[in-house]
Amino acid sequence: VVFDLEFAGIQKDPWGNTKAGFIVEGKIKRSEFGLNWNAALETGGVMVSDDVKFSADIQFIKAQ
Repeated sequence: VVFDLEFAGIQKDPWGNTKAGFIVEGKIKRSEFGLNWNAALETGGVMVSDDVKFSADIQFIKAQ
């Protein structure tokens, strides 16, 4: 699994805590993890894509 990681910066919050922010994005194929279930649709195509995209905004607080 490959992630794209972006450093969003370091900043103090209103309570004086120092925080570092990151944005993580990626894509996996369900089939590579044994998740092969799917159902054909009457209009063509399938119900669930093999590609799963994800993103997360993460903050870390510096220990004091």
